[in-house]
Amino acid sequence: MPRRVSRRSMAVAAFSTVVEWYDFTLYLYFATVLARVFFGSASGASLGATLGGFAIAYLMRPLGAVVFGHVGDRFGRRRTMLLSMALMTAAMLATALLPTFDQVGPIAGWLLLLLRCVMAFSVGGEYTGVVAYLLEGASDGRRGLVTSLAAAASEVGALLAAGVAAVTVSATAGAALDSWGWRIPFLIGAALAAGVWIVRSSMEESPDFVRQQATGTVPSAPIRQVLAAQRTGIARGFAISALGSITYYVGITYVPAFLSSTGGLAEGAALWFSTAAALVVIAVTPLVGYLSDAVGRRPVLLGACGCAAVLPVAMFLLMSGGAPGPVLGGVLVLAALGGAVSAVGAVASAEQFPGEGRLSGLALGVTSATAIFGGLAPYLAHLMIEHTGSPLVPGIMIALVAAAVLPVLLGMGETRPAAGHE
Repeated sequence: MPRRVSRRSMAVAAFSTVVEWYDFTLYLYFATVLARVFFGSASGASLGATLGGFAIAYLMRPLGAVVFGHVGDRFGRRRTMLLSMALMTAAMLATALLPTFDQVGPIAGWLLLLLRCVMAFSVGGEYTGVVAYLLEGASDGRRGLVTSLAAAASEVGALLAAGVAAVTVSATAGAALDSWGWRIPFLIGAALAAGVWIVRSSMEESPDFVRQQATGTVPSAPIRQVLAAQRTGIARGFAISALGSITYYVGITYVPAFLSSTGGLAEGAALWFSTAAALVVIAVTPLVGYLSDAVGRRPVLLGACGCAAVLPVAMFLLMSGGAPGPVLGGVLVLAALGGAVSAVGAVASAEQFPGEGRLSGLALGVTSATAIFGGLAPYLAHLMIEHTGSPLVPGIMIALVAAAVLPVLLGMGETRPAAGHE
């Protein structure tokens, strides 16, 4: 059996997911600011255009996942993670240098959308590559904990985005924020991505891919192979990811825009609440990953799915009032729920597939669901709130997805390796 990768390589893989979620979370946290800067006003239509751009760009994510997944399955996990990070660095730097609506008019919004598409394409292969690398490098008894570190590190990126956004909004309020202050967080992201690429270049290859090379089982056409032999795994990965995506993107990253537009909170206050949410996710994620190693993926997923079916509606009702105490309570409960699903969902999805074709399987199942229930969901929530006037819409959306996913989880077998198996 190939030797395990070093702890350094595992740490680099786990914590380099900070970058992708820093950028994408920053975009949502800065949605109301970007609406003014790139679409000319802070109206509901401009905010809708900003969130719509996020949704459209997210449709590029499955395409990126398929392309980078093919690279990872054919040429190695390390290579695909280097390529995706290089593209992310370029996209974030270009975003920071974009002209604004006041400078070039409507073309500013189109340029922002173009770079969102590039970013989504690169991120498509990033998270699945990291999850596969961690799963394949961890001992069987610690897969859940180790793989959950990718989700925890992602939330470190979200925390960093919330903190940087909050400080930027507080320090450069008004005209300065719209003129040049908004560029600072994206410049920070570009520098962070470049640093991660440099560190990541020294990573070792995944032991599972080394095994495939040694035994001659590297798939020549991974997409075709997965579609022929792993359709059930794709469907289950889609369901798990649908639950994880909507609890995260609607229950966590959409919340600042919800609090600003529906709850009546100032942008700065909404971002500080989101900072608290990120801290909760960081704390919850490894605990749930460890729990999934101890009792299994299936019971933890079922428990999280049940909570997602009953809690979100009440939490959004609490937050809609705008009172600090209830808002904080709702934010933290939703954050714990989203973190729990992300933690166990990462390892459970990856374990649906063998090493041969694993990245392509994750691309077809997991990333496709993320595009629909992650990219489109915040935009749909915003539109439906505008049309119905009900602040409960986001909670109802989460509950409906949880109810649809529950039968899939009930029919899913346990994927945790048997005790003592290495």
